[in-house]
Amino acid sequence: MKLSYQEYEHICVLTLSGDYTDDDVDNFRRVVSDRLDDGARHVLLNCEHLEFVDSAGLESWLRLREQLGDKGGQLRLINPDDNVEKILRLTRLEKSFEAHPTIESAVRSVR
Repeated sequence: MKLSYQEYEHICVLTLSGDYTDDDVDNFRRVVSDRLDDGARHVLLNCEHLEFVDSAGLESWLRLREQLGDKGGQLRLINPDDNVEKILRLTRLEKSFEAHPTIESAVRSVR
C-alpha cells in the first residue's frame, strides 16, 4: 500500500492506494500517530485508489475512529471504490464509517 498525507490545520487527509493489509497496519498507525501528535484532530481517509482492505485494516480504522472520538475528533472515508464499499457491506461495517464523495465535502462535515 502507498500512503501519503496532507494537513489542513486540525484535519489530516491520508491517501491510501493499492491494497491495505495486515502488513501495512503498523506503518499506518505510525503515520496516524505522528499526525495526531502534530495536532491533527480529524482524519479523512482518501480511498479513491484503495482497491482492497482486509480485516486487520478494517480493525485499524475502527480503532482510529474510537481514538479520535475519545478526543472529539472524527474519521471520514473519501470516495471508497466499489471493492471497498463491497467489503464494508459484507462485513456489515458500511454504517460504521461516514463516507463522502469528495475531500471538500468530507472537510465540511468535520468543521
